[in-house]
Amino acid sequence: CLPRFDSPAVFAGLLGTQKHGTWQIAPASSAGWSGSGRVAERRYRGDSLVLESLWRTPTGSVRVLDFMPPRDGAPQVIRIAEGLTGEVEMVSAMRPRPGYGSVSPWIHEVGGRMVAEAGADALWLDTCVPQAEKDGVVVSAFTISADQSVAFVLSWCPSHAAAPDVAAPETALAETLAFWQDWTQECTYDGPYREAVLRSSITLKAMTYGPSGGIVAAPTTSLPEEIGGDRNWDYRFTWLRDAATTLAALLGTGYRQEAQAWRQWLLRAVAGDPENLQIMYGITGERDLR
Repeated sequence: CLPRFDSPAVFAGLLGTQKHGTWQIAPASSAGWSGSGRVAERRYRGDSLVLESLWRTPTGSVRVLDFMPPRDGAPQVIRIAEGLTGEVEMVSAMRPRPGYGSVSPWIHEVGGRMVAEAGADALWLDTCVPQAEKDGVVVSAFTISADQSVAFVLSWCPSHAAAPDVAAPETALAETLAFWQDWTQECTYDGPYREAVLRSSITLKAMTYGPSGGIVAAPTTSLPEEIGGDRNWDYRFTWLRDAATTLAALLGTGYRQEAQAWRQWLLRAVAGDPENLQIMYGITGERDLR
């Protein structure tokens, strides 16, 4: 969902099929969701939200890093393929489908960069390997050897705005890891299951919308409690009950800055009308929710 938690999904294949939006970077033998060559290992790098996926093939092994840098401007998704051993033929296939999979964007090349535009949104994809559009999919085929890396940077911006700057992926990775290292060092919890408590705190931090301080109940929507039932909620809003519980957990581990930011969010959301308190608001305090 770009650019906000509550924005329409760009990649909704998890809830549907490939045609609803996917982005796969994998060995060529695994491309196309054939089911072969599955990921051998997957974990977070240290105390961060940088995800590592390890693939092993008959010709070599490769690791793919996925992360979103803490942002000052447009949100980005950065993916870096790193060769570990041997030589592996790789494919990146990005099929963006805005509007929860309902919109086929206009995909074209601008100055060597690929852009997918649909209405008010534009997605720019930058990489050092050749890219081509085929049937609504941006495809890059490349070979990666040990100690080599190939990065892909997906940036969102308004379609009417100037193109976003091209990021330096390795710099962004270093800054992202440093951000999480600095943040986790503030954790004051020193009791049982500290590793699990810290991982939970990282997850709660990731559910905080930085520009406003609002905390979403969960980054999911349209996953019903019972198939065919009525309890089918969108949790990408700030539900006061859930946010208060999150707040208590963060305070209990020493994170006062997030608590202060949410308090300011709450004062703005309630404004001068506390007797009409709602159970939920938008992540920037919106009251009229669909």
